[in-house]
Amino acid sequence: MNIKPLNDRIVVKKNTIPTRSVGGIIIPDTAENKPQDGVVLAVGEGVWDSGKRIPLSVEVNDTVIFGKNAGIEIEHENEKYFIMHESEIVAIIK
Repeated sequence: MNIKPLNDRIVVKKNTIPTRSVGGIIIPDTAENKPQDGVVLAVGEGVWDSGKRIPLSVEVNDTVIFGKNAGIEIEHENEKYFIMHESEIVAIIK
């Protein structure tokens, strides 16, 4: 990955969901539930507080849960990613 997030930002790739049901019915984009979890691909160095760098709680390859409107979506090398602040993450799935 050649995207390096700054400070308390992270790069997340959303987990994909199938576009067809088990029975073969195609699910339109408007009807499907958007996934709210993904895998962390890159992590910033952390934020400065009182002259010290505070590292982030998440690490690369963590699976995280985040809000529906979290982050900004970007497209890089034909892949879609989200860049968000660490504070937009709700939980880490272990």
